[in-house]
Amino acid sequence: MKRRNILKGLTLLPLTGMLAPIKSLFAGTKVDKINPLTVSSEFGIAPSIFETIGVEPIINCRGTFTIIGGSIERPEVRAAMEAASKNFVQYDELADGIGKRLAEITGAEWGMVSAGCAAGMKHVTAACLTGGNPEKLIRIPDLTGFDKTEVIIPRSSRNTYDHSIRNTGAKIIDVDSMQELESAFNSRTAMIYIMAYDESQPGQAMSLENIVKAAKPHKVPILVDAAAEVLTIPNIHLQRGADLVVYSGGKAICGPQCAGLILGRKDILMSAWQASSPHHGPGRDNKVGREEMMGMLAAVEAWTTRDHASEWKTWLSWLELISKKLSTISGVITSVFEPTELSNKSPVLTVSWDPEQFNLTGDEMAEELGRKKPRVAIGSGFSNGKTSINITTGQMQPGNEKIVADRLHGVLTQKRSPKNTTVEKPSADLNGSWDATIEFFSSTSQHNLFIQQDGKWIKGSHKGDFSTRELMGTIEGSNIKLRSVDGHTADNITFLFSGTVANDAFEGSIYMGEYRTAKFTAKRSEFKMKPQDIVIPGGPPLAT
Repeated sequence: MKRRNILKGLTLLPLTGMLAPIKSLFAGTKVDKINPLTVSSEFGIAPSIFETIGVEPIINCRGTFTIIGGSIERPEVRAAMEAASKNFVQYDELADGIGKRLAEITGAEWGMVSAGCAAGMKHVTAACLTGGNPEKLIRIPDLTGFDKTEVIIPRSSRNTYDHSIRNTGAKIIDVDSMQELESAFNSRTAMIYIMAYDESQPGQAMSLENIVKAAKPHKVPILVDAAAEVLTIPNIHLQRGADLVVYSGGKAICGPQCAGLILGRKDILMSAWQASSPHHGPGRDNKVGREEMMGMLAAVEAWTTRDHASEWKTWLSWLELISKKLSTISGVITSVFEPTELSNKSPVLTVSWDPEQFNLTGDEMAEELGRKKPRVAIGSGFSNGKTSINITTGQMQPGNEKIVADRLHGVLTQKRSPKNTTVEKPSADLNGSWDATIEFFSSTSQHNLFIQQDGKWIKGSHKGDFSTRELMGTIEGSNIKLRSVDGHTADNITFLFSGTVANDAFEGSIYMGEYRTAKFTAKRSEFKMKPQDIVIPGGPPLAT
């Protein structure tokens, strides 16, 4: 599934840093020039605040992933947030002032700051469902009696973040073509949501322009999710006909991690603000403070004066330093990719090698760097017999490049023995059906595993709480590894079982990625089917 990260063919569009500077409201605000780099004190830098509670910080060579902090806030953002924390203000007046100023900066009709991009999607959806009517607003997610109850989404735009739309109670109408989209319009259609990605580009069957043309006669607003994109002024999505566009504050714009930016139609954004905290109703749980609101505005102001070309050259210089260090190792190949799309836009260094020569894969390298000090988050891959890692620069900080270069060089030059390819004979026959008790943080579930074993290899099925999916894995000696994926439209959960067999049972842990780890115990099913002959009738039944 695409992750808000692909939007190609727009290289000629201006970035705001190329525009004439706009006089900033924050021009007189004192900016703290403290270097935000925080790594272990063994590199000559004071311990980070995270280390005071036993949490080791990470050098981010991965990108603007929320799970590792998104982006580093600009100094102007921190200064604005600090200044905003010193006074009280009426929030509706604040929202109006920010909306007007964002319109002045970006050229959009209006602007709004939300508690993150997903929260912004939720508020816009609520606005389109209610039309700003608070009597409807307080009833969400019960849409009984509502005129507008449906949101159309191209199936290729479905993603895990559209939970924020579903949380309003709206019925999602999936479409796969323009014909299906046009047939989906009715009096209940509240909104169309699309992601900014390949299939929405000009020339594509379901381009934004084609969707706009279809939606206009029905007066259905269109929301574009551009979460990880760089900001364009004037805004490309609004120019192409979208009614609203939403960004993450904690990604390319380098604003507050818990803020989002929405630009577009004032009438809908006024209703969206009504659906946001501090107002009561379904958006109260998405509170955005005055500090984040002014910090997000400061980030947009700063975006218009940042030297984006200089930033790009700096990022390339860091990759050049790392590349030169690694190119001294025989068998290591490096290459730099400079993306032109707007989403996740920063240079990437790919480092590849023959895993047989180094007795090391990219996945193993990523684990080595990510789990041991100094911790470095990188990506990994495999293609054409070569394993690889990638270094994304956008959120690296000054000084990181030297640490990363030394760290990678040290791992790649470490002597490793060839991996033991001897397969240990399985210590148990797992063929059959198994009852598995899964222990989550605060509940237990009963699952069923049906296993077919062929030597070390395992295949079968895993019946969970709501679905049955394929199961695959291995058993070597008494060690068992199993994998299944609970897949749904816009969502999936991977179950990675790791356990040991003993006394005709096996137990261990289940790694579930972002959902952390559960425990399991599996025992053979007690239910046994008694053999029975089956008689096939010779014709239609003579009784019902």
